Amino acid sequence: MKTIHKQLYLFSHILIVALLSCISCKSDYQRMEDNELASGETFNELFLGLELGMEKKTFYEKCWKMNQEGILLNGPTELSIEYKVEMPSGLPTKMRFYPKFDQDKIYLMPADYSYDGWAPWNEDLAVEKLRADVVALYEQWYGDGFIEVNSEDGSQVVFVKMDGNRRVRIYKKNLSTVRAEIVDLKIQKQLEEYPS
Repeated sequence: MKTIHKQLYLFSHILIVALLSCISCKSDYQRMEDNELASGETFNELFLGLELGMEKKTFYEKCWKMNQEGILLNGPTELSIEYKVEMPSGLPTKMRFYPKFDQDKIYLMPADYSYDGWAPWNEDLAVEKLRADVVALYEQWYGDGFIEVNSEDGSQVVFVKMDGNRRVRIYKKNLSTVRAEIVDLKIQKQLEEYPS
């Protein structure tokens, strides 16, 4: 009987240690995501008065008005809007964006940033400097708290911040461009779980 109690005691301790080690196995990002989604808080602010959850019609009306005021321009492709954004570095930069909609409401806003005058030989306008500049800009817009996350193969570095439902990711898209993606993560997870 004593042996059975010792074995149960030992097994329960091993189980507790295994559970605790699994909990600590979560990455900083996964812990941040779990905590923020569990908070139940909602953050919809994007930029320029645009918001996650904004109706498509309202989005077009706001952008048209800013276009008439000279704030926004038509981008180089059919579905892009261009904005000359003031960066923390002071370097002239173009921001091009166009949202993705679910049920005619914004749920994802990708935005591409590129320095004016970029050239592969111009180290002052290197994409790594642009990425740091975009992170600094987004810290001004959304506050501190970005963490650096590496892809599994180590080929990509992404800066991530979450506030409630809103996740912001910033990464190098190519040699001259940095991409920022602002998403309502609750909606994105629903779309992934139940694709239409």
